[in-house]
Amino acid sequence: MLDLLLTQVRLQQETALMDVGVRQGHFTYLAPSQSNHRPEALQTEDGAGGMLLPGFIEPHIHLEKAYLLSRMEQEAASLQDAIRMTAEMKHGFTKEDMQARSLAVIREAVRCGVTHMRCHAEVDPILGLSAFEAALELKERVKQVLDLQIVVFPQEGIAECPGTAELMDEAMRLGGDVVGGITYQDADLKEHLRFVFDLAEKHGKPIDFHADFSDNPEQLAIADIADKTIAAGMQGLVAAGHVTSLGSLEHHRAVSVVEQIKKADLQIMSLPATDLYINGRGDLERPRRGLTPIGLLLEHSVNVVIGVNNVRNPFTPFGKADPLETAWLVAVSSYMGGEADARQLIHMLTDGAARALGVQDYGIRIGAKADMVLFAVQTERDILLDKPEHRTVWKRGVKSAETRVSSELQRF
Repeated sequence: MLDLLLTQVRLQQETALMDVGVRQGHFTYLAPSQSNHRPEALQTEDGAGGMLLPGFIEPHIHLEKAYLLSRMEQEAASLQDAIRMTAEMKHGFTKEDMQARSLAVIREAVRCGVTHMRCHAEVDPILGLSAFEAALELKERVKQVLDLQIVVFPQEGIAECPGTAELMDEAMRLGGDVVGGITYQDADLKEHLRFVFDLAEKHGKPIDFHADFSDNPEQLAIADIADKTIAAGMQGLVAAGHVTSLGSLEHHRAVSVVEQIKKADLQIMSLPATDLYINGRGDLERPRRGLTPIGLLLEHSVNVVIGVNNVRNPFTPFGKADPLETAWLVAVSSYMGGEADARQLIHMLTDGAARALGVQDYGIRIGAKADMVLFAVQTERDILLDKPEHRTVWKRGVKSAETRVSSELQRF
């Protein structure tokens, strides 16, 4: 007896309509749809030919910094403006305030089909451990609908902000999932990397950097991160967000760095809403797009994924926690308009992101956890182009969100 049976759904790389069965939170039945041979189930739902995807994975987001527009006295004109303005506002953050704004983002993400998320909780003398503690409490509170990983993140720098190193160590001891780093906030890159890798080794955890967030082709900390990753034997366990300086590098030099990234098996996270908004502002002629070179990275089989990053704050004064909106932005800005591109972009939101975050038992396959989102459209390209609001989301086989939209033309 199944707990749930979804009938007549379309799966990736399957031509026939399929039935999908769930028992005790895992996929236990996958077979072509045949109404005369279906197993019994406590609950049956008709997929009506819509496409069923694994739950989306949001690999890089800042929860406690979301929804700050009403507190801003002016707009940020640069990355350093955004960092300074946010640091000033952080003095007024409370745990309750951070949790309320974080929860608003999480609710929106779950409605959009997100079942796993990695957030960056800031740890520094301004906030102490309050942002981390707020995220830790939320992790427990939302676990029935979302698996939340917490990066212990030193936004203000480590050496540049005395006391941060000790706070990071304490946060990791208390349950941090990932050690964070930010290469452009400390003057001594070598020392910054040493501390981050040593802390990761001490606690047996992966690493996630903010790196090379600029248009400066000489800002290539990603090469040092790759070297350090290989030396530490942490291939596959280190991620880096932004990495936009690489997009300003001459092609032959960029190829060399990308080969190094591949050798280290770094997970690269493109954050297009923020990167497009902040970068390229200093170019009076031929303004750069300000993105990491996604096409070049994919050509070299680097695992590239897509993150929302910020929601309505000085870094990104627009957006919402819908991975499809962010993937659509990548499609437009990175010339990824073809059918194969759509499949690649959906992969970046699902299986690619699962690999980047080390998520186990993922995907629509026998034995995996039944985390999934059903769309009323029939192809991955339709999902990307339409960004349909009509979605149904399950976490471990239990429905966590359902959005239905209807409209009627009164006069054509």
